[in-house]
Amino acid sequence: SLHRALRAQELDHLDFPRRAKELGTSAVEYVNTFWRRPAHDAEYLRELQQRCSDAGVRSLLIMCDGLGALGDPDPARRTRAVENHHVWVAAAKALGCHAIRVNAQSEGEPDEQQRLAADGLRRLCEYADGHGIDVLVENHGGLSSNGKWLAAVLRRVEHRRCGSLPDFGNFRIRDDEHYDRYQGVDELMPFARAVSAKSNDFDEHGHEVHTDYRRMLEIVVVEHGYRGHVGIEYEGASMPESDGIVRTRRLLEQVRDELTKQLAAEPPRAQPKST
Repeated sequence: SLHRALRAQELDHLDFPRRAKELGTSAVEYVNTFWRRPAHDAEYLRELQQRCSDAGVRSLLIMCDGLGALGDPDPARRTRAVENHHVWVAAAKALGCHAIRVNAQSEGEPDEQQRLAADGLRRLCEYADGHGIDVLVENHGGLSSNGKWLAAVLRRVEHRRCGSLPDFGNFRIRDDEHYDRYQGVDELMPFARAVSAKSNDFDEHGHEVHTDYRRMLEIVVVEHGYRGHVGIEYEGASMPESDGIVRTRRLLEQVRDELTKQLAAEPPRAQPKST
């Protein structure tokens, strides 16, 4: 959400936890490409953890990009991509995170991409298991934005550390092909251990114009029984980043309160779809 401020160096990465707290948030998710020091820098990790402690902020996960394709058709490059994530697993552990977020990127026919992505993910999960860190896959472009395909990949991995991070908005497979966002989130929620509330623009009533948050959170909370954190991911350009963050948080809180009242007034439901 603060990518413009971070890239312009108007906000130092070490000050991210404090800024998040100022904006009403007590938990944060990092993106590896914004780090100013290497992930294995123990002094930097200690300083970042201290900043979180001072601000009263909890570190949840690190989103990992630019480390190679975990489903690369070339075995050597696939292995290298898996190994490139190792240092971020260790960094997540040092910060007290529960997970890293990765991408199921590959090439070739859909079935072959599924096999290759599952292979890389499983190998990374086996490493992360030794650190007590989950490996979560986000719908993040290409075939990974096809909810059915990505759910099949996660089932194929067959590892307790493997899960999903459904994003409300990342369902563009190609420029001319978009997957239904509500169907995609529904298909990924059985594996979800984090959720990303993507926002871009708001109407005069404070509703996100691209995503029906009420409908989406009914899928997440009511249908699947999710009770974890929901990340704020404002990507709009029509207002300052801080305003977009606050508006997204208010909308999430509004819908949460509405659903809380709704659930309290309803008779007990059957077991949620998620396990």
